[in-house]
Amino acid sequence: MSPHHITHLTIEGFQSIRRLDQFELGSINVLIGANGVGKSNFVNYFRMLGELVEERLQVWTRERGGSDRLLTYGIKQTPRLTSTITFGKNAYSFQLKPTVDGAFVFEDERVFFYGDFTTDRPLGSGHTEARLKGTALQQRGSIERYCYESISNWRVFHFHDTSDTAAVKRMGKLHDNKRLRSDASNLAAYLYHLREHFPQSYELIRKTVRLAIPFFDDFILDPEEIRPDEYQIQLRWRQKDSDYDLLPSQLSDGSLRFMCLATALLQPNPPSTLILDEPELGLHPYAIGLLGALVRSASEHTQIILSTQSLSLLSEVHLKQMIVVELEEGVSVFKRLKLHEFENWLEYYVNG
Repeated sequence: MSPHHITHLTIEGFQSIRRLDQFELGSINVLIGANGVGKSNFVNYFRMLGELVEERLQVWTRERGGSDRLLTYGIKQTPRLTSTITFGKNAYSFQLKPTVDGAFVFEDERVFFYGDFTTDRPLGSGHTEARLKGTALQQRGSIERYCYESISNWRVFHFHDTSDTAAVKRMGKLHDNKRLRSDASNLAAYLYHLREHFPQSYELIRKTVRLAIPFFDDFILDPEEIRPDEYQIQLRWRQKDSDYDLLPSQLSDGSLRFMCLATALLQPNPPSTLILDEPELGLHPYAIGLLGALVRSASEHTQIILSTQSLSLLSEVHLKQMIVVELEEGVSVFKRLKLHEFENWLEYYVNG
């Protein structure tokens, strides 16, 4: 496993996750459970972590109603949010205390290196935004630099919005193409970038999409100049045996989501950890089988964490890669089950 991959995770006091202690993660991690048990909260933790290390914690917190709504059952029951995330020989930890105005303040922030001896580097307390990035950018080759570059490389992808106003269906800026965005809003620009600079990856994506959508032939990626040296692009496509341009609105929601998923999982320079939230939504059973194959293939070079309710997708992975999520006494509990335990759980999950 790459040193950038997450090996252990501790979360205390975040949404429905009261305590998750030194939970081990592997190359594929599939969270399965009913609605409302906390799978999405596990994914939300990584969204928060991404904003935190980029010094946007307070904005992210306000947009979600303040710190009281992010702590398990509010401030009166949960006085702080703490976490330690370990990857390779390094770890990053933080402790957040809520403020009276609904924000967070750092009670502690630090990095670790576990070599011949443990190095513990505190980044201070009393600050409202993480100091990891600022310290990392000042110190090349430092523990802080390694931790920041690792965490900032992890990505959450969520392709639920396929409505008529979804950004993936609209015109976008051509230059926004270096990295696929979390909602695939720049899918057309990113695919154009791959076609021009990574043709083998582009062709693999095209062929994979054709397996799921037999009538699909190719993407049409023609930039439009709107002013000198500024271009926009919109996702278009064509059917087999046709030269007529079709729009994303002429795809089913599941077909469009599969295009996004294939691009995320087949990108040439993937994040070291890739998190998918309910990727099976709207997919045909055959496409779910393809998704499972993509996940297994991608896991050879990137860590996969995904949440699902799909038994079809579950059948594509091994028992040791499954994490059962349940609600016990109002808080989320994460378990790796043995075969007989899983069979009992599965019967209850299916039949209630």
